[in-house]
Amino acid sequence: MKMILLKSLLFSCLFLTLFIYLSKVYSQSNIIRKQNVFNENNQREKMEKTDLEWKKILTAEEYYVLREKGTERAFTGKHDKNYDDGAYLCSGCGNKIFESETKYNSGCGWPAFSESVPGSVKEIKDKSFGMMRIEIVCSNCDGHLGHVFNDGPKPTGTRYCINSVSMDFIPEEKKD
Repeated sequence: MKMILLKSLLFSCLFLTLFIYLSKVYSQSNIIRKQNVFNENNQREKMEKTDLEWKKILTAEEYYVLREKGTERAFTGKHDKNYDDGAYLCSGCGNKIFESETKYNSGCGWPAFSESVPGSVKEIKDKSFGMMRIEIVCSNCDGHLGHVFNDGPKPTGTRYCINSVSMDFIPEEKKD
Protein backbone atom coordinates (compact mmCIF):
# COMPACT_ATOMS: atom_id res chain seq x y z
CA MET A 1 0.00 0.00 0.00
CA LYS A 2 2.84 2.41 0.89
CA MET A 3 4.52 1.65 -2.42
CA ILE A 4 1.36 2.53 -4.38
CA LEU A 5 1.00 5.82 -2.46
CA LEU A 6 4.67 6.64 -3.01
CA LYS A 7 4.42 5.96 -6.76
CA SER A 8 1.24 8.02 -6.95
CA LEU A 9 2.88 10.92 -5.13
CA LEU A 10 5.97 10.72 -7.35
CA PHE A 11 3.81 10.70 -10.50
CA SER A 12 1.85 13.70 -9.22
CA CYS A 13 5.04 15.65 -8.52
CA LEU A 14 6.44 14.85 -11.96
CA PHE A 15 3.18 15.83 -13.62
CA LEU A 16 3.03 19.13 -11.72
CA THR A 17 6.65 19.96 -12.57
CA LEU A 18 6.04 19.22 -16.24
CA PHE A 19 2.86 21.31 -16.22
CA ILE A 20 4.65 24.33 -14.69
CA TYR A 21 7.54 24.02 -17.14
CA LEU A 22 5.26 23.75 -20.18
CA SER A 23 3.16 26.69 -18.96
CA LYS A 24 6.26 28.90 -18.83
CA VAL A 25 7.45 27.71 -22.25
CA TYR A 26 3.99 28.29 -23.75
CA SER A 27 3.77 31.77 -22.23
CA GLN A 28 7.15 32.85 -23.63
CA SER A 29 6.55 31.27 -27.06
CA ASN A 30 3.11 32.89 -27.21
CA ILE A 31 4.68 36.33 -26.60
CA ILE A 32 7.27 35.67 -29.32
CA ARG A 33 4.59 34.40 -31.73
CA LYS A 34 2.59 37.61 -31.30
CA GLN A 35 5.52 39.92 -32.06
CA ASN A 36 5.04 42.57 -34.71
CA VAL A 37 5.48 41.72 -38.37
CA PHE A 38 7.53 44.19 -40.40
CA ASN A 39 7.53 44.64 -44.19
CA GLU A 40 10.58 45.09 -46.44
CA ASN A 41 10.69 48.84 -45.61
CA ASN A 42 10.96 47.98 -41.88
CA GLN A 43 7.48 49.36 -41.23
CA ARG A 44 5.04 47.56 -38.95
CA GLU A 45 2.25 45.82 -40.84
CA LYS A 46 -1.24 46.14 -39.36
CA MET A 47 -2.33 42.82 -37.88
CA GLU A 48 -5.68 41.60 -39.14
CA LYS A 49 -7.06 38.20 -38.20
CA THR A 50 -10.39 36.42 -38.28
CA ASP A 51 -12.17 35.58 -35.02
CA LEU A 52 -11.09 31.96 -35.43
CA GLU A 53 -7.44 32.97 -35.87
CA TRP A 54 -7.63 35.18 -32.75
CA LYS A 55 -9.14 32.33 -30.74
CA LYS A 56 -6.19 30.12 -31.70
CA ILE A 57 -3.53 32.50 -30.32
CA LEU A 58 -5.35 34.17 -27.40
CA THR A 59 -6.46 32.68 -24.11
CA ALA A 60 -10.21 32.81 -23.41
CA GLU A 61 -9.69 35.76 -21.04
CA GLU A 62 -7.49 37.64 -23.56
CA TYR A 63 -10.08 37.07 -26.28
CA TYR A 64 -12.89 38.35 -24.02
CA VAL A 65 -11.05 41.60 -23.24
CA LEU A 66 -9.17 42.28 -26.50
CA ARG A 67 -11.77 41.19 -29.06
CA GLU A 68 -15.10 41.47 -27.19
CA LYS A 69 -14.20 44.66 -25.26
CA GLY A 70 -14.54 42.99 -21.88
CA THR A 71 -13.09 44.16 -18.58
CA GLU A 72 -11.32 42.20 -15.89
CA ARG A 73 -12.44 42.72 -12.30
CA ALA A 74 -10.72 45.54 -10.42
CA PHE A 75 -7.69 44.62 -8.27
CA THR A 76 -7.35 41.15 -9.88
CA GLY A 77 -4.92 41.87 -12.72
CA LYS A 78 -1.36 40.57 -12.63
CA HIS A 79 0.13 43.95 -13.62
CA ASP A 80 -1.80 46.21 -11.21
CA LYS A 81 0.94 46.15 -8.56
CA ASN A 82 3.92 45.47 -10.87
CA TYR A 83 6.45 48.32 -10.74
CA ASP A 84 9.46 46.53 -12.22
CA ASP A 85 11.41 48.21 -15.01
CA GLY A 86 10.49 47.08 -18.51
CA ALA A 87 7.94 47.45 -21.27
CA TYR A 88 4.29 46.53 -21.66
CA LEU A 89 3.23 44.97 -24.97
CA CYS A 90 -0.21 44.34 -26.40
CA SER A 91 -0.94 40.70 -25.56
CA GLY A 92 -2.69 40.34 -28.90
CA CYS A 93 0.13 41.34 -31.23
CA GLY A 94 3.25 42.31 -29.26
CA ASN A 95 3.02 46.03 -30.07
CA LYS A 96 4.91 48.05 -27.42
CA ILE A 97 2.25 50.24 -25.78
CA PHE A 98 3.65 51.50 -22.44
CA GLU A 99 7.00 52.00 -20.73
CA SER A 100 7.29 51.17 -17.02
CA GLU A 101 8.44 54.75 -16.25
CA THR A 102 4.94 56.00 -17.06
CA LYS A 103 3.16 53.55 -14.72
CA TYR A 104 1.80 54.80 -11.40
CA ASN A 105 -0.56 53.71 -8.62
CA SER A 106 -3.87 55.43 -9.28
CA GLY A 107 -5.79 53.25 -6.81
CA CYS A 108 -8.40 52.44 -9.47
CA GLY A 109 -7.73 48.67 -9.43
CA TRP A 110 -6.24 48.46 -12.92
CA PRO A 111 -2.74 49.29 -14.15
CA ALA A 112 -2.53 53.04 -14.80
CA PHE A 113 -0.12 54.91 -17.05
CA SER A 114 0.37 58.64 -17.61
CA GLU A 115 1.25 58.27 -21.28
CA SER A 116 1.50 55.67 -24.01
CA VAL A 117 4.31 54.98 -26.46
CA PRO A 118 3.72 57.50 -29.28
CA GLY A 119 1.56 56.03 -32.05
CA SER A 120 0.91 52.78 -30.16
CA VAL A 121 -2.76 53.32 -29.26
CA LYS A 122 -5.85 54.83 -30.83
CA GLU A 123 -8.62 56.68 -29.00
CA ILE A 124 -12.26 55.90 -29.85
CA LYS A 125 -15.43 57.48 -28.43
CA ASP A 126 -17.25 54.93 -26.28
CA LYS A 127 -20.91 55.54 -25.43
CA SER A 128 -21.56 52.08 -23.94
CA PHE A 129 -23.35 51.59 -20.61
CA GLY A 130 -24.86 55.09 -20.77
CA MET A 131 -21.47 56.75 -20.26
CA MET A 132 -19.26 58.89 -22.45
CA ARG A 133 -15.70 57.60 -22.28
CA ILE A 134 -12.64 57.31 -24.50
CA GLU A 135 -11.71 53.72 -25.32
CA ILE A 136 -8.07 52.83 -25.97
CA VAL A 137 -7.25 50.20 -28.60
CA CYS A 138 -3.93 48.92 -29.91
CA SER A 139 -3.00 50.77 -33.09
CA ASN A 140 -1.62 47.56 -34.59
CA CYS A 141 -4.37 44.97 -33.98
CA ASP A 142 -7.32 47.10 -32.73
CA GLY A 143 -7.43 45.07 -29.51
CA HIS A 144 -9.35 46.69 -26.64
CA LEU A 145 -6.93 47.78 -23.91
CA GLY A 146 -9.04 49.95 -21.61
CA HIS A 147 -9.99 53.62 -21.31
CA VAL A 148 -8.27 56.96 -20.86
CA PHE A 149 -9.34 59.66 -18.41
CA ASN A 150 -8.23 63.24 -17.71
CA ASP A 151 -7.64 62.77 -13.97
CA GLY A 152 -4.01 61.62 -14.07
CA PRO A 153 -0.85 63.13 -12.59
CA LYS A 154 1.02 66.13 -13.95
CA PRO A 155 2.48 66.91 -16.40
CA THR A 156 0.14 64.94 -18.72
CA GLY A 157 -2.99 64.89 -16.54
CA THR A 158 -3.82 61.60 -18.26
CA ARG A 159 -4.72 58.22 -16.75
CA TYR A 160 -4.63 55.27 -19.12
CA CYS A 161 -6.64 52.64 -17.22
CA ILE A 162 -5.65 49.32 -18.80
CA ASN A 163 -6.70 45.68 -18.34
CA SER A 164 -3.73 43.55 -17.22
CA VAL A 165 -4.84 40.68 -19.46
CA SER A 166 -4.49 42.92 -22.52
CA MET A 167 -0.75 43.34 -21.85
CA ASP A 168 2.38 41.23 -21.62
CA PHE A 169 5.26 42.57 -19.51
CA ILE A 170 8.85 42.24 -20.68
CA PRO A 171 11.28 43.04 -17.85
CA GLU A 172 14.28 45.20 -18.59
CA GLU A 173 17.46 43.16 -18.68
CA LYS A 174 19.67 43.89 -15.69
CA LYS A 175 23.04 45.46 -16.50
CA ASP A 176 25.85 44.19 -14.27
